[in-house]
Amino acid sequence: MVKSTSSTQLNPTDTDLAALQGSWKQVRIEADGISDPSDGFTVAGALTIISAKRFKVQTVDGVVLLEGTFMLDATTKPKSITWIDSIGPDAGKQLPASYTLDGDSFVFIAADEGAPRPTVFHTTQGLVMRSFVRCRQGG
Repeated sequence: MVKSTSSTQLNPTDTDLAALQGSWKQVRIEADGISDPSDGFTVAGALTIISAKRFKVQTVDGVVLLEGTFMLDATTKPKSITWIDSIGPDAGKQLPASYTLDGDSFVFIAADEGAPRPTVFHTTQGLVMRSFVRCRQGG
């Protein structure tokens, strides 16, 4: 019998980082209090791909719409994530956000750089919330 020890267990942030790896399909967006507005990063069939601490949003044809890095902290309430886009209008900015991750469902709500990190999963002016489901191979 093998016993698990605390030295071999991942901390909550590492656990969430591992769970985020892979491809995600956006299923909902809410921005400035408006459900499903159009934006330049929501394209039919586009996927958000997370690899290590990097993300990329690309179309089915491989066109990159957005990419960058992120920092997680699963020990905060709510859990926090900071997005740093490397291209686009927010390139280089640190965008404070909160997230939930439950199995194959991932939701985040983000604010503009310099604004307080959102703590409620509903948008008002200056906030954007995106909801994703995990994409599985072959289905």
